[in-house]
Amino acid sequence: METTWSKIQADRLKALHAGPSEVAQRFEDETHRDRTFQKLEGALAKSRRRELEEMREGHRRPGLCRLEATLVKTLVGEGLVQVATPTIMSRGLLAKMGVTENHDLFTQIFWLDKDRCLRPMLGPHLYYVVKDLLRLWKKPVGIFEVGSCFRRDSQSARHSEEFTMLNLCEFGLPEEDRSRRVREFADLVTRAAGIDEYRLEEEESTVYGETIDVVSAAGLELGSGAVGPHSLDHAWRITDPWVGIGFGLERLLMTARGVDSIGKMGRSLAYLDGITLNL
Repeated sequence: METTWSKIQADRLKALHAGPSEVAQRFEDETHRDRTFQKLEGALAKSRRRELEEMREGHRRPGLCRLEATLVKTLVGEGLVQVATPTIMSRGLLAKMGVTENHDLFTQIFWLDKDRCLRPMLGPHLYYVVKDLLRLWKKPVGIFEVGSCFRRDSQSARHSEEFTMLNLCEFGLPEEDRSRRVREFADLVTRAAGIDEYRLEEEESTVYGETIDVVSAAGLELGSGAVGPHSLDHAWRITDPWVGIGFGLERLLMTARGVDSIGKMGRSLAYLDGITLNL
């Protein structure tokens, strides 16, 4: 009877970036399987060590940091202004987004005390900043932020409790330009990330209601966009038309590199630039 890799063997091969055909191999018996595993694991580990050396002698920065730098340069070149807001968020700002005790997202929040949490999203702080910039600057006003967000998600290949978001928004533009601008921003970010194929899909969000999602060719949600005026604007006394999109940087990297796990692309103690350190 044919056999396949044990779970431990399969997980190890995936961590070493084995290809789909290698992971899918079948064997006539366990002895043949185990001999093949030893040879394949050794070859893959050697390749990963070589890649670590090339990183050390080459760019010396993980993909997450390089992608962030590329996106910042791209968006600043597009005329948007980068902002940097606190990682700690107040309960009151979340409430302005409709995230209260009865909201689905509420149980996913890392609370520091009864009034403060680690931010689960960038949107509330961007709203807070842009409401003042709309008074001070000529419109349209475009800003963006890149930073860590935190949610009590179940750990999986597509979810992590700490992840890196890019949120960009532009307020005070003509209403007829909103759809075009969403498409332009989606194209700008995906191209900067090295992604050639994606599609836009209309979806439902627990925070923004109707959204325009950026989805990879493999069906992975890369980002989610929304347009205003929106019902959330009233809490911030904003009346201008706007567009905004939030992207997950780890998911952009997963798609650009063809990687199957968000854990390899994010902030990690076990991986460096997507390469396991267990070699």
